[in-house]
Amino acid sequence: IDLPGHMQAALAAYPELGCTGGPYKVWQKWGISDDVLCAGNDKVMTFIDNVLKEVTQLFPSKYIHVGGDECPKVRWKECPKCQARIKALHLEAKDGHSAEERLQSYVITHASNYLKSLGRNTIGWDEILEGGLAEGATVMSWRGEAGGIAAAKQNHDVVMTPNSYLYFDYYQSLDKANEPLAIGGYLPLQRVYSYEPMPKELTADEARHIIGVQANIWTEYMPTFKHMQYMALPRVAALSEVQWTQPQLKDYNDFTNRLISLTNLYDRLGYNYAKHLYNVNISIDSDTKWREIVVHMTTAGDAEIRYTLDGSQPTASSTLYTGAIHLQKSAKIRATAFRNGKSSQVSSQDIVFNKATACQVKLLQPTHKSYTYNGGVTLTDGLVGDKGFGTGRWLGFSGNDLEAVIDLKKPTDVSSVSLNTCVEKGSWIFDARNIEVSVSTDGIAFTTVANKALPALEKNSADGINTYDLNFSQTKARYIKVHATSEHSIPDWHAGKGKPGFLFVDEISVK
Repeated sequence: IDLPGHMQAALAAYPELGCTGGPYKVWQKWGISDDVLCAGNDKVMTFIDNVLKEVTQLFPSKYIHVGGDECPKVRWKECPKCQARIKALHLEAKDGHSAEERLQSYVITHASNYLKSLGRNTIGWDEILEGGLAEGATVMSWRGEAGGIAAAKQNHDVVMTPNSYLYFDYYQSLDKANEPLAIGGYLPLQRVYSYEPMPKELTADEARHIIGVQANIWTEYMPTFKHMQYMALPRVAALSEVQWTQPQLKDYNDFTNRLISLTNLYDRLGYNYAKHLYNVNISIDSDTKWREIVVHMTTAGDAEIRYTLDGSQPTASSTLYTGAIHLQKSAKIRATAFRNGKSSQVSSQDIVFNKATACQVKLLQPTHKSYTYNGGVTLTDGLVGDKGFGTGRWLGFSGNDLEAVIDLKKPTDVSSVSLNTCVEKGSWIFDARNIEVSVSTDGIAFTTVANKALPALEKNSADGINTYDLNFSQTKARYIKVHATSEHSIPDWHAGKGKPGFLFVDEISVK
């Protein structure tokens, strides 16, 4: 059950419950409908009660999830009944919440109070924080951890389920061509295992409100049960240790060694599971002191790893991996693990060098907490991001701009700077509005050498990756400052109207 948004199917059956009266059709496309339950209509409250009563009769659970997420306020702002309700309840815009957000809190509180009268507890997505939490409601924090932290500080119970760690509908590999279709994102096994659900921002008393974790596996991209199994296994095993193992006892290498035995059980039971565990995991570090990219390779167990750097397929006679590889030029890494005469799938990683690669980067404005990853060096690590904004290759900013200073170590002839942005409007990720390049010899006094103004995105603007090249007369500089201004006010056509959009930026190339 999800209310008061995500209700297009209900409105198709009961058009009198919508703000416009319809007619409505069952939602048949991606995205979120602006048509939601009319919060000013008394019949809607009766409808909610009737539905929740049926749900409680069907399910004996202590908790009833009422949703509360992704509810656009477009119709409410225009609806006479909703505006009358806002006036009657004296709902005002304050403390960062609009009157319409407080109206949503009124709806959720109504549902919560009714469930309480039936002896049940309400649980909802972190959007139910907007406008004020209903008394006794439990929050599922899916948009990162901020909602869960805020709820715990208000003495509400929380289930941590951040999409950046626990959305099992995300890709498990960057080799998407050889993966079943997924919604996007990137969530490998190791990242799931690394999650620690007890935020450091909470006191011991507040942390007691973190009652568990949950992974979500939305199936609109999964037409078969076997596909769903593939997305869940073995990531659900990592989830279990996130929930049940104290952080000081967690050890990913130990986990993967034990996981081999568990996959033997999967095989006996005929489960369809992802086998990336047996592939070579290629990780990259930037050594800014020596201007090198350091490549590490691991795989489960004691299998040997063979690799090439020229893009050719590894064989049993290729170079044996014995320790970190130090690169000072572009490479096409290909690696395979060999076990009992059998080879794993080939793991690939391309490293692209330019004058900024492996250089120190100072960020003058902070990234968004959920999209910080390796910090500034993410912009100069030789890895070019793909369309998955959550892969760890993109830095995300919200409310702030990208303002990065790259130290080239010594005065260098430069005439071009380029960067990539990732646009995904449905996820509130917008393009830059302006890009400025400045140079300096001392890191203090900067001179602007290039500037590019960009228009606001339109509703039909394409999602995807945009590359911007800023060329200028050759000059000698040690420091390069790149300032990409984010969309500080989302356009009126978007559900996030007026709020800051995300800006995702990847590899900065200097030539």
